[in-house]
Amino acid sequence: MIRRSALALLLAAALPATAFSGPAWISIELPANPWDRNTRGAFLVVHAYHHGTSISAPVTGIAEGVVAGRRRSIPLTFEPTGRTGAFSLRNQWGNEGRWVLVITVSQGGPDDIAQAVVQIAEGEVTGIQVPTRSAREGPIPRRVTQGEIEAALRSGD
Repeated sequence: MIRRSALALLLAAALPATAFSGPAWISIELPANPWDRNTRGAFLVVHAYHHGTSISAPVTGIAEGVVAGRRRSIPLTFEPTGRTGAFSLRNQWGNEGRWVLVITVSQGGPDDIAQAVVQIAEGEVTGIQVPTRSAREGPIPRRVTQGEIEAALRSGD
């Protein structure tokens, strides 16, 4: 009985954790390194973290834009860079108009996410932020609201 319990504990300790405790974090590297063959030509690089550790969490995103007065939405595709937790993003929205990229790192739960908001006007980044809320432990990432996306698209008008 004791042997089985000890063996079960050893096996459990050897298996990788599938769930994380605590918030994810996201950061944006801009510009991407042109000398790294895995990021050459990328618009930016997304870094996914659990606390201070790079993680290979799913990264998703959408580009919300206004081009020539017309609203557009484009799902974004990210490419792994070969480094844990680093994903490159190529320009999939073009260089015209105003765009807001909403990029999400998810650790699995519906609220266990971190998002970055990248504002772009005429092909140039005008702002990057990670929406947060205050907590005793420090800033905790929160979802960006539709109102914040709309306000970012209107800024500069």
